[in-house]
Amino acid sequence: MTLVQMQPRSTSATPVHRTVADAMDTGGPQVWGDMTIEVALSVMTSARTGHLLVCDDSGLCTGLVTQAQLTAVRDSSAYTDRVQLRDILGDRGPFTSPVTTMAEAEHAMRYRRLDALPVVDEQGSALGVLALAR
Repeated sequence: MTLVQMQPRSTSATPVHRTVADAMDTGGPQVWGDMTIEVALSVMTSARTGHLLVCDDSGLCTGLVTQAQLTAVRDSSAYTDRVQLRDILGDRGPFTSPVTTMAEAEHAMRYRRLDALPVVDEQGSALGVLALAR
């Protein structure tokens, strides 16, 4: 498993204590839970991304959806054009903190079989995404 390196680092830097903040992608769209699946897929296509951070009305991160998840929902027999992102998210999380070490984040992603993990601050606001390198 290889995590994305989003910021260049000095060759003299020691990787032992690297944190999620060193490697997370701060870009990418944040959307609200009332967005429909079709609109979310359209936003993903326009933004050329494979995931979206989903936030509630207060701006707190409630989760992350991937293109594969949305496509599976859209292609299911239970799909209607009224299905919203909040309908498929389930429980909040998992999330990580910007001060989490890369080793801890990598372990969590491997354990949960995640390709991407939202990074949130102490209040739950989205800061970015830690994603696997492609």
